[in-house]
Amino acid sequence: MANGAAAIQALGDPTRREIFERISKCPLAVVEIAEDLPISRPAVSQHLKVLKDVGLVRVRRNGTRHLYYADPKGVEIMRKYLDRLWERALTSLKTFSEESH
Repeated sequence: MANGAAAIQALGDPTRREIFERISKCPLAVVEIAEDLPISRPAVSQHLKVLKDVGLVRVRRNGTRHLYYADPKGVEIMRKYLDRLWERALTSLKTFSEESH
């Protein structure tokens, strides 16, 4: 089950963010994800595990390959979490503004 705060924290790492952006475009195998990244394939696999554990990534088997892709449900949970934070921030700003005048 995805958790919005955990998903955002996972994407706080620049390498995971880059990996997530790549697989958001289309499903990719580890070797394709690792292309042009300054880390090893095992390191890519570890980053994918973190993203999978927070619900942002899913994997499906295609023959002998495992293809990783962004999980829309996890992305939606993260978006709703950010929406709640945004609403709280706007409410707080409105309250502050009204109290200041």
